[in-house]
Amino acid sequence: MKKIRLIILTLFIIGCDSLIPEDININPNSPSEAPEDLTLTGSMVGTILFHEGATSRRAGIWSGYFRGTDRQHEGFDNYLVEASDFSAIWNDVFINSLRNAIIVEEKALQKQRSGVITGIAKVIQAHGLGVAASLYGDIPFDQAGRIDFITPEFESQEVVYEKVQNLLSQAILELSLDVNKPSNGSDIFFNGDGQKWIKVANSLKARFYMHTKNYDQAYNYADLGIDSPEDNLFANHGDVQGNSNLYYQFFTGSRGSEFTSENSRIVELIDANNDSYRGNSKTDESARYNFYFTGSGIPNFASGYFTRSNSFPLVSYAENLLTMAESGLRSKNFYTGLSHLNEFRGFMNGGGYLNNGYDTLTRKYDPYIQGDFEPAGIENSDNITKEDALLREILEERYITFYAQIEGFNDVRRTRKENYGIHLTPNTGTSLPERFLYPQSEIDTNPNTPSPIPGFFEPTRVNK
Repeated sequence: MKKIRLIILTLFIIGCDSLIPEDININPNSPSEAPEDLTLTGSMVGTILFHEGATSRRAGIWSGYFRGTDRQHEGFDNYLVEASDFSAIWNDVFINSLRNAIIVEEKALQKQRSGVITGIAKVIQAHGLGVAASLYGDIPFDQAGRIDFITPEFESQEVVYEKVQNLLSQAILELSLDVNKPSNGSDIFFNGDGQKWIKVANSLKARFYMHTKNYDQAYNYADLGIDSPEDNLFANHGDVQGNSNLYYQFFTGSRGSEFTSENSRIVELIDANNDSYRGNSKTDESARYNFYFTGSGIPNFASGYFTRSNSFPLVSYAENLLTMAESGLRSKNFYTGLSHLNEFRGFMNGGGYLNNGYDTLTRKYDPYIQGDFEPAGIENSDNITKEDALLREILEERYITFYAQIEGFNDVRRTRKENYGIHLTPNTGTSLPERFLYPQSEIDTNPNTPSPIPGFFEPTRVNK
């Protein structure tokens, strides 16, 4: 037992994708004999690896957040991908996070511990499976991560989203019981606070309804979601190499020089020296630019967003506010969308999610009024409808706020066919990436892998 405890605690302390090469398959812990509380910690570390590690970096290249300038990342920048590139990151979600969370739930139920601990395990499962569905399309669900099914069946992306919603609803019910909490310290996010997890679950329901363009439901659940920065689901990091911010580890490692935001779409939008700068008399992006970047777009890992100890957003108050803004505009009316956008701008005007001193630098996010979006207004120089002008602003704000996060890739694909939003130019050729590829490890060992294999430029079902 001491050996198992050491394995899992070591995973917690040194869990980072710099220690897990992208070109191999590896299961970093063996939880089958460990107590469910310790396995819960392992599943949370796996969640961080998935959402903050190599998956987010690649999604970032294909979202216009980053450019790959050398070796493997230059290939990704030029859309030169193959199935073997995705084997390790597939395991980040289906083994390191999902399987551990399932084991937590199974062990807790065996001990009649249904409640907060099982609810948390379900949220972790739903979080991973929902994002995996957004990236890969059809994926395993019912049989995913379960040892009895070594060749799990794939289910359609739409069905997976429905089941993710059901799983989150079950999680909310169990969390609301407020009994059977995980042991002190094993929940590295909220230390067993069921009410905070309920808010996260509702924000995730809103996120996944956004993915499927069910904007009415997205608004309803966002209204029940994270309503304060104190309730953010963030990956917290420290000042030693083992628990450092994963982007920091990458940028300061041997391959950090092959990855930059110079000449990227996001830099064009918030660099005051660029012709595409989004600032106006009510918006000054100086502080946010310097929080994200140094120079002409080098990611700021020295003192800003990617510093060693800086937390990384997994599900946030900022995202939830902007979900209410977009879904409110789409499903309610112009004024609902504008009200929530101004709520977000007020948050940013007070420093927002900026930190490390950048929240005290020059910035301006004054509230907008209807006239700003009317033809000839400061947000409508091309004389489109006020609704379209507001939508464009909200989508632009989401894009900038989601810098380095997987959700940016989901947004640009979801809105790609719409008239207004973030329209990227391919780095090469005429097509833009639409999905992650099924990994070679799955193709070789699982006869249930979809055939023919969908291509890199083929939209997933919800984005067709």
